Amino acid sequence: RITDDELYAIRHDKMASVIERHRAVISEKKYDMALHALAPQTNSASTPVIGTTGTTVNNRKQLIRDDIIKLKKLFDDAKVPVAGRVLVLCSDHVSDLLLQDQKFADQYYNYTTGKIANLYGFQVFEYVSCPYFNGSTLTKNAFGSVPGTGDYQASVAFYAPRMFKAEGDTKAYLSGARNNPTTQENLINFRHYFVALPQKQEAIGAIVSTYVA
Repeated sequence: RITDDELYAIRHDKMASVIERHRAVISEKKYDMALHALAPQTNSASTPVIGTTGTTVNNRKQLIRDDIIKLKKLFDDAKVPVAGRVLVLCSDHVSDLLLQDQKFADQYYNYTTGKIANLYGFQVFEYVSCPYFNGSTLTKNAFGSVPGTGDYQASVAFYAPRMFKAEGDTKAYLSGARNNPTTQENLINFRHYFVALPQKQEAIGAIVSTYVA
């Protein structure tokens, strides 16, 4: 909401600033939803979900390299091709590896490519808004739900060639202050069309922090 008084009094283009913030929120939300959709709902042979097996700290077992190796083996068993495998690490799991694994710390950031070094055939990335899973049942929480005790962000793996995305138009909705006699505010909102999903429920997986009560 922007009043005509604000637009008149301030020196910078507030309308453009508000639109840019809307654009940033749309991008952030669509990527959050996409990664949630690419994560499996629960463990199966074609959608492996495994728990971490490292040291327990604050009721959560930390991620270790052996956990990533186990996920690799499960992808191998499911006949998922190696080229095109992606692993998106959540913040907890990046921190676990940085604290425990000097080799990972040394290779954590490549200043030429700007990405984390590959691990065991996975292209590795980091994302701060990974989907939440229950650390006891290893099942995915609903998007946008409030995490409870024992719920943690999970690292998500997928075989990129079997995923798809479709992006449509962004529609803007504007109600000008001249048509708002009550508050004299400019109202603006947007609708963006976007979807990302696995082509089938296969070649996707997750590593979830195991909860220890």
